[in-house]
Amino acid sequence: MKDNFCVILAGGVGSRFWPYSSTSEPKQFLDFLGTGRSLLQMTYDRVCKVVDKENIYISTNKKYKDLVLEQLPAVPGQNILLEPAVRNTAPCIAYAMYKIKAINENAKVWVTPSDQLILKESEYIDTLNRGFRFISENDCLLTVGIKPNRPETAYGYIQIGETEVEQDLFKVKTFTEKPNVDIAQIFLESGEFYWNSSMFLWNVKSISEAFELYMPELARKFSDGKDYYNTAEEQPFIDKIYQSCTNNSIDYQILEKAQNVYVITADFGWSDLGTWSSVYALSDAQKDKNNNLMMNGKTLVYESKNNIIALPKDKLAVVQGVEDLVITESNNVLLICKRNEENRIRQFVNDTRVQVGKEYL
Repeated sequence: MKDNFCVILAGGVGSRFWPYSSTSEPKQFLDFLGTGRSLLQMTYDRVCKVVDKENIYISTNKKYKDLVLEQLPAVPGQNILLEPAVRNTAPCIAYAMYKIKAINENAKVWVTPSDQLILKESEYIDTLNRGFRFISENDCLLTVGIKPNRPETAYGYIQIGETEVEQDLFKVKTFTEKPNVDIAQIFLESGEFYWNSSMFLWNVKSISEAFELYMPELARKFSDGKDYYNTAEEQPFIDKIYQSCTNNSIDYQILEKAQNVYVITADFGWSDLGTWSSVYALSDAQKDKNNNLMMNGKTLVYESKNNIIALPKDKLAVVQGVEDLVITESNNVLLICKRNEENRIRQFVNDTRVQVGKEYL
């Protein structure tokens, strides 16, 4: 296991759950499911079963350093990668890869978001172990595809090639971003398409070569830091170069262009918990007899059903005569909206930023 590494991406702001998730405490730091552990902590707990603790890195924004240290005190300070600006996944992954490469040129790295739910942990670990074995034997970039069970329009899709390289493992044929419902239904029925989980496996040699080929300017920026990584000069170096990095995703800039991309298909009870609807679907234990989901706080409910009510622990809500609403309050912001229009929350966030002020975000 000494060559197995993991990078947990924990820099997002979780705007689709505003105001319950805010820029001061995004969703990865929250206990969404009433388990007593945040999504970040649950991710770390799973990874520890396959990767040595000293080889687990957390990539996050500078302003979340204290939150990470508070929730994951076992993570060494030098393993927390602090981004000075939000620049999407390509720069933060490049930073992590070149830092790890400076430590171990034989490293095999699992990259995973911090805010996903895994219900079948043994299947997850089996997939992870098989993925590590495959990338140790092949010069490739490996992604994880989740078997779809509905025509979901909020996820990207991966089309598998015709030939099975080995059990549940295929060459990637195409990537498709968030199709409409009709196309998603065709994808579901074809059996050729899997949800893109945004989880990746590769060795540092393969991903470094991909950066050099498809994002040479970014590769040059981070490779220039080889003498600074894991020293006191690392953070000043990152602070200096990060502002000039463009906002790019690893999917678009590398995975959709590279010729050596494979997918390992899996079904381990995955959800990206990207919407209130996904949280509602997975939280039966927290619902009352009228299917009201109540998270934290204290709630008295009368003649109401099918609502999501998420509050700070010290708040009381009295709810009467409503149904199918999202009701959430935090940081002096109260949001009430229709559950079937929760996709408008990002609009509400943008309007608040422009019309009211960033202090409410």
